[in-house]
Amino acid sequence: MSETAAAYRVLARKYRPAAFADLIGQEALVRILTNAIRAGRIAHAFMLTGVRGVGKTTTARILARALNCLGPDGSRDGPAEEPCGVCEACTAIAADRHVDVIEMDAASHTGVDDVREIIEAARYRPVSARFKVYIVDEVHMLSRQAFNALLKTLEEPPGHVKFVFATTEIRKVPVTVLSRCQRFDLRRVPVEMLEAHFAGVVAQEGAEIEPEALARIARAADGSVRDGLSMLDQAIAEADGGRIVADAVNEMLGLADRLDIYDLFEALMRGEPAAALTRFDEMYRAGADPGLVLQDMAELVHRLTRASVVPAEADDAALPEAERVRGRRLAGALSLPALTRVWQLVLKGIQEVNAAPSAKPAFEMVLLRIAYAAGLPTPAEAIAELRSGAPAAAAPQARARPAPSAGPPPPTEEDMADAVAAEPAPEAPAPPAAAETVELADFDAVAALFEERREPRLHSHLVRDAHLVSFEPGRIALRLGERAPSDFTAEVARRLTRWTGAPWTVSAVEEGGGATLAEQHEDARRDLFERARQHPLAQRTLEIFPDAAIADIRPIQPGEALAEPPEEQDDER
Repeated sequence: MSETAAAYRVLARKYRPAAFADLIGQEALVRILTNAIRAGRIAHAFMLTGVRGVGKTTTARILARALNCLGPDGSRDGPAEEPCGVCEACTAIAADRHVDVIEMDAASHTGVDDVREIIEAARYRPVSARFKVYIVDEVHMLSRQAFNALLKTLEEPPGHVKFVFATTEIRKVPVTVLSRCQRFDLRRVPVEMLEAHFAGVVAQEGAEIEPEALARIARAADGSVRDGLSMLDQAIAEADGGRIVADAVNEMLGLADRLDIYDLFEALMRGEPAAALTRFDEMYRAGADPGLVLQDMAELVHRLTRASVVPAEADDAALPEAERVRGRRLAGALSLPALTRVWQLVLKGIQEVNAAPSAKPAFEMVLLRIAYAAGLPTPAEAIAELRSGAPAAAAPQARARPAPSAGPPPPTEEDMADAVAAEPAPEAPAPPAAAETVELADFDAVAALFEERREPRLHSHLVRDAHLVSFEPGRIALRLGERAPSDFTAEVARRLTRWTGAPWTVSAVEEGGGATLAEQHEDARRDLFERARQHPLAQRTLEIFPDAAIADIRPIQPGEALAEPPEEQDDER
């Protein structure tokens, strides 16, 4: 192995921040820590949390250097807002060889014995530093006993000890530990900031990269600086001294071309499953990963939904011109209910693809589901059709679909406008008719009205949890069971008033009331079965078939003859 290869440092380590000013995307954290150091209000324990690669461990090391910095001339007698990076303390901590700055990986030191060592060592003053700093990475991996052992020392540590914890799973850290720490949530770094940072790294490395390739890497990093630098390192190696292009980045990361995502999405919204599967097969052969394609589709649906609500979102300058044009077109052609439905299907699909033993078949099933769901009416359209009495509309993907596209070139705006204009506009719901006269003679009629008006929850409580105390038109008194909601009487009165056009008062009382309607119906059913068993026809039938039982009773329909009793069975039969 050559000396150059052996000494190579990956970009994620080479460009690791060495001072607070180098941290990107964490302005609030930097401001609070520098102000605290300047004012001398330095906490004894810090909890740094956030996703992977946003700078938790890096921030801990910078904080350790700031606390122990001696200054360029070695004369500093207190913590520095920005570590100098050249004194003995700064260089030793940066090289991970300072005896008073101890880093521990909680993933491999999870037990109470490991914490006991920290507690014992914390009693002794630092050897050469101003503070003894314990950096515990992935602290959520400590056992429950280890956390309990740490509590007392963490609450009242010696003045020369500082604890800095880092974790990606803040919910797994006991609240008793969190309450003893100053918590800092490190945010995902915005895409625009990542692009600017990566562009500077590329320039320092003497490489060249297409803007679209840089944007792809920044988006794929998902807010993680370390992940993005690792991808950039790989892309520079792949280019082998040449220019880094978007197609190479797509192939390297298993990403699909952004316009391919639009083509696939449009085929789905047109309700063309065959075209969608063909498009995906092409993307898959080019190296697209099904899971990443679904994530890109979720991002597209989210962006279109925002653009449909806030039209200015469609003109985001961070997007290429081709994406802005197609995004504006789709956002104008798709309804919000259609986008919401696709969003739910895509989210469910991401879970299924991640859990499936083979991602491609699972992804194709998701595509088929979305394509066929595109032809279903939205709830509002279905209700309008039911009210109008019209037959179910064929393809209400109608106003929610773009013009057909025979290939990768996107449809023109004129084609999209013609396609949308050609679709029949959904029928507007008929204006509400004048309130009909509804007469309620008894409590049974009230319950029946709620069933007729499709209020299953209130109807169930009326039947099962309401004991009628008194009834007269416009006024009902009930004794309610424990399962009835607190606003039950107000809801019933409000609906009765609206449906009948007359004021109704429904009150709840503490005592009185007979059986509920459900109990009355059950009593009537038992009585009906008993009378049926006493019927001569039933008694004769049960004598001949001793193991038989009356399963149900139904009224005789008009014109239906009553069956005669069965004939005597001889012994042979």
